[in-house]
Amino acid sequence: MALFEPGVGYVDISSGQLKGATNRYVKTFNDLEGLYGDTAAFQALASRHGNEVAYEVTDYKASSNPGDIIIGVTRMEPGKVGDEYYMTRGHIHARPNRPEMYYGESGLGVMLLESPDGQVRTIEIGPRTMCYVPPFWIHRSVNVGREPLVMTFSYPADSGQDYDIIAKAGGMRSRIVDDGEGGWKAIDNTGYRARPQTLVDSIMAMVD
Repeated sequence: MALFEPGVGYVDISSGQLKGATNRYVKTFNDLEGLYGDTAAFQALASRHGNEVAYEVTDYKASSNPGDIIIGVTRMEPGKVGDEYYMTRGHIHARPNRPEMYYGESGLGVMLLESPDGQVRTIEIGPRTMCYVPPFWIHRSVNVGREPLVMTFSYPADSGQDYDIIAKAGGMRSRIVDDGEGGWKAIDNTGYRARPQTLVDSIMAMVD
């Protein structure tokens, strides 16, 4: 097998980007329709700022080979839709037995995690916080601070992403909202639909 050349990237916290990245993608607020509980508040936001960038990802990917890794930076704007904090779409890995690591660079965020059978975990991420997302966990980043949330991440290059697992369940089981005291809390998502046990079993059985 041919050797790859070593690579290098620089985390630019002010721009929230990985300098030297091989890929960049953005999500506008229009791309996030259907994620938030307060539909009227989202429509009001989208009418004013729909084409603006809600979050962006820059990453370095040498290959998609098993055993390789992707490294990158994600940047998310601060704000709320109603009382619900800005968030990413969230995903489980297409190969769900792949883990991921996030490292807080600036801002304050929450990693919202959900197992296929509906268990929920939350991890607050500030600067110099390292968050381990284990295999088989659905995960979503939420900006609960007043400034952009910037995080470095890394995961196996063959992981892939599956976004439909969230959409088909009516969203994640919990929503991250303002607690009324300048902080955050997790509340139940009233539109959530539990996944069939056959689906849960098939996900947990995936090992390749």
